[in-house]
Amino acid sequence: MNEFIALANRMADAEGEIVRKYYRQPFDVHSKEDESPVTIADRTVEKRLREIIEAERPADGIFGEEFGVKKSESGLTWVLDPIDGTKPFITGRPTFGTLIALCEEETPILGVIDQPIIKDRWLGTKGQPTTHNNQPVKTRRCKTLKESVGSSTSPMMFARYGEFDFIRRWRESCDYIVWGGDCITYGLLANGNLDVIIEAEMKPYDYLAHVPIIEGAGGMVCDFEGRPLTLGSGDHVIALGDEALWDEIKGLIEG
Repeated sequence: MNEFIALANRMADAEGEIVRKYYRQPFDVHSKEDESPVTIADRTVEKRLREIIEAERPADGIFGEEFGVKKSESGLTWVLDPIDGTKPFITGRPTFGTLIALCEEETPILGVIDQPIIKDRWLGTKGQPTTHNNQPVKTRRCKTLKESVGSSTSPMMFARYGEFDFIRRWRESCDYIVWGGDCITYGLLANGNLDVIIEAEMKPYDYLAHVPIIEGAGGMVCDFEGRPLTLGSGDHVIALGDEALWDEIKGLIEG
């Protein structure tokens, strides 16, 4: 695992050099087929990360947001989101980050959230304590949903599922919800600043890095059925700082 940690950190260092070059600078913004935005920074970062993996671990697979899938010959797959939160990046808000995950078969065993502008880096590995800037972190205990602080990127994530009633129930059941923040909120949950994250319309590269990070800090990450997240999971994600909240969250989902 130490070899993988060192490689992931080198990848994050290389990504940071590229991101800082483009941050708050003029560049073209293009629309992908799903109408989500993409920039030269997204593509340059993923290209560089793929080059590093190919040079050091050529038998490993790669699943990236921008350049697709390279099949694994080793049973290991690197999952990359070069800029999670492209819209904040475009508008100069430092709430985006780069996500790097390593999966053994379908299961995430290593995750990195890196924010190179404000220099936040979370690292989680299966069976080891999570660190934030090399310091161990823990989620906070929160036994009831009423006292919890929630977060989600946007209520519009739930629009196509007709789940606005679920959002209302969640808002009425917790202390308050903070909207926005993208991947950084998962790191903050690992630090104990938040208690619940619920999101939809997610892809594996949006969430697999978070799994070892939050679990290594004492939390829980699952889908809406309570199942662990893997490369084959769907697009609904729940992250809890305290697993004791699951029964109440399940009740909210079931209405």
